[in-house]
Amino acid sequence: MEAVRASAAWVASRSSHVKVDMLEIEKAVDKIQGNVPKVEWDFEGIHYFDNGPLTVQYLFVLDALNFCFWPDKDLTYDNLASGLKLALEKDKSALDADRLKNYTGPQLRELLNWPRPLPIEEERVRLLHEVGLELERSFGGEAANLVKSAGNSAASLIELITRHFPGFRDHSLYKGHQVFLYKRAQIFVADLWGAFKGENYGQFDDIKSITIFADYIVPAVLRELGILKYESSLCCSIDSNREIVPGSEEEVEIRACSVHAVEKMRELINKKFGKQLLSIDIDLWLWSVGVQNMALSHHRTLSIYY
Repeated sequence: MEAVRASAAWVASRSSHVKVDMLEIEKAVDKIQGNVPKVEWDFEGIHYFDNGPLTVQYLFVLDALNFCFWPDKDLTYDNLASGLKLALEKDKSALDADRLKNYTGPQLRELLNWPRPLPIEEERVRLLHEVGLELERSFGGEAANLVKSAGNSAASLIELITRHFPGFRDHSLYKGHQVFLYKRAQIFVADLWGAFKGENYGQFDDIKSITIFADYIVPAVLRELGILKYESSLCCSIDSNREIVPGSEEEVEIRACSVHAVEKMRELINKKFGKQLLSIDIDLWLWSVGVQNMALSHHRTLSIYY
């Protein structure tokens, strides 16, 4: 999405805590010879899929809740995805809009089969209510109608989501400039595209407009590759598991520089090897590397956006 791409570049050009190392990007690109390992959507086998509107509903709820797992060392994205999947397999109406708008914290835990309070649980419940209410009010209760309203445009779908659902408005102020990152809105588009293999609800004529999804796993992998360089005090904070304030310069720079670094990697692969890769494919590769190496130090920020 151009707003994300442009604002990430703006931050990267002014960043003082995080730097993008172009030499390391070139080394990484040369090492893989422009061939990013292909990682299939749902390579873990944890997602619900029935090739219809219920899958769209599932993915929208999943991505409404897809943030901030790290405060509970046993909780991962897999628990969320598989928990919602099992809930739907038991009860096809579990994610109906009229039920989403009424869930309580204990009921959400029961839905996910999770034994204790979730990190920032009150926000997760609030966002479920927001999704249920607005789907009911504007889209006949169905996320599938939201997707249809976008007319096969990823950018239009993101615009619709961020207009109707405030909980997806992932942006910050950085040095007086508004920065758009839209991690969860973009990942919903990517999940649709991956699940439906670019057809039906997953057909987007402008899928190339999507950037990576700035979370806390991909920056950790980019740092391990030497592509992201952090100044010493930020290194200390991350390596000692100190929390980084949401909306701080450090946090915005980590996320924006990650987006910018992958854009530069994609451009270099095209220039050197003539390959037009999607940012989505690079993201899925980096993310899969990260989840298979959870010992990597990552930044810790309490946020509803990632």
